[in-house]
Amino acid sequence: MLAITITARHCEIPTELRARADEVCRRLSTQTRRPLEASVTFDVEALERVAEIRLHNARGDLFVAKGDGRDHRSALDRAEQKLRRQLEKAHARAGRDRAAAGDA
Repeated sequence: MLAITITARHCEIPTELRARADEVCRRLSTQTRRPLEASVTFDVEALERVAEIRLHNARGDLFVAKGDGRDHRSALDRAEQKLRRQLEKAHARAGRDRAAAGDA
């Protein structure tokens, strides 16, 4: 069961954006084996809106991606893209490791 935490620092987040962040976390969690928890933190740094996504799985892997933009929705989308690339690379790396172990 995936535990999702959504936090807003120095800003207010509308309910629709919280729902979108929850949806993004659930979608990303399907890209890793045995996801445990995910968190999204929305913040304001200078004039930029920032979103950070953190995803933990049962193997102890931690994936972190931060996105910024003119609004929190854009920042969340950028963070999602970055985290998706990390998960794809980790998945490909795990496949190569399993193949190499099978050849030995």
